[in-house]
Amino acid sequence: MKRPGMSQPDPAAFIKANLPISPVPSIPEIRLHTARPASGLWRLAGRREADPPPYWAYPWAGGAVLARHLLNRPEMVSGRRVLDLGAGSGLVAIAAAKAGAATVTAIDIDANAIAAIGLNAAINGVNIVARAADIIEDQPPATDLLVVGDLFYDPSLALRVMAFLRRCQASGIEVLIGDPERAYLPQGELNRIATHAVADFGGGTGGGAVQAGVFALSGKAEGEIMPGSRAATA
Repeated sequence: MKRPGMSQPDPAAFIKANLPISPVPSIPEIRLHTARPASGLWRLAGRREADPPPYWAYPWAGGAVLARHLLNRPEMVSGRRVLDLGAGSGLVAIAAAKAGAATVTAIDIDANAIAAIGLNAAINGVNIVARAADIIEDQPPATDLLVVGDLFYDPSLALRVMAFLRRCQASGIEVLIGDPERAYLPQGELNRIATHAVADFGGGTGGGAVQAGVFALSGKAEGEIMPGSRAATA
């Protein structure tokens, strides 16, 4: 734990020095700064209860499956404005930019994630506007496609996110969700459009491969039951 008086490291300098660059498992087109056991990540992320967990330091399956899907299907983003909500490392945002999006914005509540996104975008030769903010109580953003990777790991957060996504859909924004079916994913409100095998560093899997899904909002009334359909598998 940090001793009193210890200064907070500069996020970008710390990430460069301690999180090596490596290809993302199952997405070799993209390289990211990724934490290792010897990275000493607590020195940057903090150990206080109020400090946001350093989810951005690892590629989670929800982001990985979206990134894989967008790279495989560039027509989904080509020429469009894309916003990556809860962007973490910027993996999905980078994939969207590589696939030909007109503009890409990455939003995360953690300022350390924003520093990582800037570094990771430069590594991959893409331009991304990264911003530290919590926008899920706000009005729908000015974008064509909203991508959401792995934000359904907490029950209260899941409810807030789904309410925001429904408002975005109602305003004409297309929404895509990537998730390995974590506990609070509201599958009854979603349609599965693809499945890909990707590595997962979240949920205690330690980087093992999982089958993760890409989902669209179903458009049905809340409370109805509609099982997802497996439209594509890779």
